[in-house]
Amino acid sequence: MSVPRSKLVRNFPGCPVEATLSLLDGKWKGVILFHLLGGTLRFNEIRRKLPSVTQRMLTKQLRELEESGLVSRTVFPVVPPRVDYALTPLGASLGPIIKAMAVWGEENVFCHDGRQQLATAGASCAPGAALQAN
Repeated sequence: MSVPRSKLVRNFPGCPVEATLSLLDGKWKGVILFHLLGGTLRFNEIRRKLPSVTQRMLTKQLRELEESGLVSRTVFPVVPPRVDYALTPLGASLGPIIKAMAVWGEENVFCHDGRQQLATAGASCAPGAALQAN
């Protein structure tokens, strides 16, 4: 599980990059945050956006993001239960970083035909249209 934010300063003294990356550590956390940049989502809406994640793993990643203070979870007292996930102000502050990572990935990793490859130095194989998914 992720380390609570209150303990990060002690765990990574003088290394804000490592502290920030520890909050995003996890296969699905960055992608979850990316989708939540578009607004509040229910659990199953997030799961549909990430078809290869298991329910157990998605639950774990969301709990860790919640513990880190990046995501809020709101349970509504209705039947069937309704649970909404949204970015907290702290999570929303990662928006420019997440968006920049999406642009970089599109420009340097994905090609027009969907193949995944790293672009050679100075040669981009994608047009930089990232962020249109939200």
